[in-house]
Amino acid sequence: MTRILVTGACGLVGRAFLQEIAGKGHEVIATSLHQPAEMPACMSFLPLDVTGDDPARIISATRPEVIVHLASVVNPPTGATCDFAYQVDVEGTRKVLNAAIAAGTRRIVVTSSGAAYGYHADNPEWLSESDTLRGNSEFPYSDHKRQVEEMLADARVLHPQLEQVILRVGTVLGEGTENQITALFHKPKLLGITGSDSPFVFIWTRDLARILLRAATDGPAGIFNVAGDGALGVEDLAREMHKPLLRMPAWVLKAVLAIAKPLRLSRYGPEQVRFLQYRPVLDNTALKQRFGYVPELSSAQVFDLWRKGAGL
Repeated sequence: MTRILVTGACGLVGRAFLQEIAGKGHEVIATSLHQPAEMPACMSFLPLDVTGDDPARIISATRPEVIVHLASVVNPPTGATCDFAYQVDVEGTRKVLNAAIAAGTRRIVVTSSGAAYGYHADNPEWLSESDTLRGNSEFPYSDHKRQVEEMLADARVLHPQLEQVILRVGTVLGEGTENQITALFHKPKLLGITGSDSPFVFIWTRDLARILLRAATDGPAGIFNVAGDGALGVEDLAREMHKPLLRMPAWVLKAVLAIAKPLRLSRYGPEQVRFLQYRPVLDNTALKQRFGYVPELSSAQVFDLWRKGAGL
């Protein structure tokens, strides 16, 4: 039996992980701002805010052997500032990491993101774990994940006794998932950038939960891209949803958004164009060969599952 503390247990991935690890014989301490709905009865819950003093206090008191750190701001709540996201993503991770080191935790599992590679015109067609993490300063989530990974890299040098499993996760989808990316798919027309395939890689929520279980128990330490096999471009997505595809030159879309955002006609500014234009595409070879997990669903199958559940 392993004592495992989970941060961000109330989120989509956290809830899926709790269901996956339930009944596996481990002592699980779920933490979040609020207790997850339908949390398995065999687990305990402690309220924990990663932006305050809670990580040091709770981790020192519970002495977990493994920490699964999922707390992050993927979809900022209305009115949230960039500083709020930074305090959760970067400083919150720093506090959890420092507390883990001080408590003698054996292993920490951190969900990073493919966004840490950044949205760049010269990205390789398929990104592997050895490619440079560049992030994008104009995308807080991307930039924060890059900073978190730099922090973890320093910790591997200074504190090698703490094993690390870093999962660079693609777009997570499951039945009922709704976020900023799926909002694009609900539009009457799918938007594409002229000259760009805008490829997406998806990972099924259940596959990610199983990967987290292996990472927290008998899996190897290391850094792994997490995505189903294959990728889907905007033409593939439009065809699957039987929707028209509106292609627009990047400069035109930037000009439109530069006008629309100040008028509050769009939440997105011209800097968001590269989000569609240069999407990072994750090579999952290491996940399958070194980590030892083959996703049950491909990117296409994950999207099909979500599409049917969304009625598209």
